[in-house]
Amino acid sequence: MTEHIAEEPTARPPEGATVTFLPHVFDWSTADARPDGPITGAADFPAVDPAADTVVLDSARRVLADTAPATTVAPAAVEKVDLDAFDDAPLIPAWMRTPEGWAAWAGVTYRARRRAYRRWVRRQKTDKGHVAQFGRGSRRLHDWVVGFEGVRVQSAAHAAHVATKEARAAARAARFTPAVMRSKKEIAVKAAEKATAAAEQAVALHKKARKDRNRVRNLRAGVVYGPPLTAIGGGYVTTGWIGAAAGALATFAGGAFAGRKPYTDDTDWTSDWRSLGDGDVMTAPMLDQCFRAAKVIGAEETLRIVQMPILDTRGAWSAVVDLPPGIPAKKAIRASDELAAAFGVEEAQVSLSKRGRSGRIELYVSRELPFTEKAKTGPLLALEAAANFWGPIAIGPDVRGLAVSISVVERSGLIGGEPGAGKSASGNVILLAAALDPRVILVLADGKGGGDLEPFEHLCECFEGDADPEAFHEMLLDQVADMKRRYALLKRLGKRKVTEDLANRHPELRQKLIWVDELMFYTTDDDYGKKITKLLRNLVSRGRAAGIITFCATQKPGSDVVDTSLRDLLSIRWALRCTTPEASDTVLGKGAAASGYSAKTIQAEMRGAGLLWAEGQNPQLVRADYYNDDQVNELIDRATEHRRKAGTLPQAPLSLADRLREQGEDDALVLAALVDVFAATEQDAKDKARAAGKTDADVAAVTVDWLPGSVLLDELRVAGHSVTAEKLGALVPRTDADKAKRAWEGSRVAGYPLARITATIADRFGLTA
Repeated sequence: MTEHIAEEPTARPPEGATVTFLPHVFDWSTADARPDGPITGAADFPAVDPAADTVVLDSARRVLADTAPATTVAPAAVEKVDLDAFDDAPLIPAWMRTPEGWAAWAGVTYRARRRAYRRWVRRQKTDKGHVAQFGRGSRRLHDWVVGFEGVRVQSAAHAAHVATKEARAAARAARFTPAVMRSKKEIAVKAAEKATAAAEQAVALHKKARKDRNRVRNLRAGVVYGPPLTAIGGGYVTTGWIGAAAGALATFAGGAFAGRKPYTDDTDWTSDWRSLGDGDVMTAPMLDQCFRAAKVIGAEETLRIVQMPILDTRGAWSAVVDLPPGIPAKKAIRASDELAAAFGVEEAQVSLSKRGRSGRIELYVSRELPFTEKAKTGPLLALEAAANFWGPIAIGPDVRGLAVSISVVERSGLIGGEPGAGKSASGNVILLAAALDPRVILVLADGKGGGDLEPFEHLCECFEGDADPEAFHEMLLDQVADMKRRYALLKRLGKRKVTEDLANRHPELRQKLIWVDELMFYTTDDDYGKKITKLLRNLVSRGRAAGIITFCATQKPGSDVVDTSLRDLLSIRWALRCTTPEASDTVLGKGAAASGYSAKTIQAEMRGAGLLWAEGQNPQLVRADYYNDDQVNELIDRATEHRRKAGTLPQAPLSLADRLREQGEDDALVLAALVDVFAATEQDAKDKARAAGKTDADVAAVTVDWLPGSVLLDELRVAGHSVTAEKLGALVPRTDADKAKRAWEGSRVAGYPLARITATIADRFGLTA
């Protein structure tokens, strides 16, 4: 430890004494070694410049003053300031009014500005700097100008490339197929023409997509780049380089404002799991990942993208992919439930269908559950002319919103589904199309007896609306007899089947639609069920070529309801919502649910939707066009007018008198005249009651059930029948009570009751009113 030794204070020099500072350039370490000897006085120091090294410093005086004795000079009294005192401004202390306070206050703004400037300078090196903001804003604006239309162009270009490649292959195959193989040559030529048309369409779509992309990009470019160019150019024209610099500065400020928010890491763009249900974009890696998760492809296998994923106007994603070699499309279709889980959506939102070849599928994923919105009306209301039942019939939209049509020529159909699934509304699509074609003969049977088919009754050649199995059996016997007559006519004409041209030339061969609603009620009848099934099987199997089309609708067409020998003949299947896959298979056929086509996936909100399986295509989800009661009545009125003009409106049922005249016998003609007399007399009585001001109910209650014999004989003579009283009495036998006289126009006379005449008609000819 260093020892501190107190030194005696040095005496203060007298006032006015000169203080000489030794030169600091003198080296004291060599003072004793000088050749001239040691330093003895001031003369031994080297000469110095007094202006440079002899300085009287105030600091030195203060140091010397500190060493002076305390009793030499008394310090002057200093006024003390209370720094915490307040005057009339209570929030401003008195210290702020001192020079030090004013200086401190003036330095706040200066220091704040310096700190802000330093922060700004340091910030320019980060992503929040103005240059970085401008760069970020420029990229964002440019990305907005580019948009997403390029994806559609790339997808269309890829599809066009694939289509043209396939068209070239098909054309090469057609060219090198030998002409001697005529059938194969024709098939190859047709395939080449079809592939060429598809390629031309794909190329046209690509050109249109590219044109739309350029138009939208030019419009956005004008919005983004137009104002900066206008500002810079206008500034240069008006004020020269200063204006151009001002415009550039404004452009820089606008770009920096657009990029003021930096990119954040909140969104995990590198996540291994993507889901359409969470709003993610469908990409090729997502498709590979979902198909692997559904066990459709292996862990090391990938899909070949034929059509890139596209987002349509309905917010749904669609893509066409090729599965790896050896994997059929039905494997992916069977795994629709697993794929829906992988995509994060409902199974009803995923639609898979085979596209052209066994290993190629078309995938369509709806943004929301399809067919939950209000159903739209069909195109029949827009028809002004008659419909054509020989052509395609509009059924309704599919999940993509595209109209689906089917042809029923030489076909038959089955519609099934649980109660409330929309069978009646779906059936109206086909029934109304047939009714609006005046050439179609309608034969309808309503097994419910609830009146759903009653509006069509006056358009039908045959109608059974009482759910009577016996009457329906008789109706089918008539249809089988008509089918035999049709085949006999075809044989005479030398034709194999009925065509539209042949039906137009021969009205006997017009199309006939047999529609059976609630078939289960008829086929499960103990007495007529098997007979009805046999007749229907005969009509379905043989009636197609004769122009007879049969459609059946029921809730659960199982083997206990509809015999499989009949059900398998119905070529068009429409499965509405079902409760189990087995119930769906009863409509679509055994194994349909295992292949990925099950009506159980249809939700209750999707009323009127069903899997439609027509000949030549896979089942597809379709929702029938909806027509309310008023629209159905309007269309039926149009159909009635079309049939009246065409002369095909069925005649009203013949009256009892007309049926008697058809017998051709004299007694039948006399009885017909008697029935006419009663009807005319009753009508006269109603006219008189109406003229007397009676109500409609009173007029309807007026009846005539008895007439004098003299009146009847007079009317028979007027009608040209020479009948005496004895002959009339022999023709219409009466009991003693019937022969009793009754009052008539002021007297009592004998007559004939109407009931006795109708009983005679029933006994003699088997006819009833």
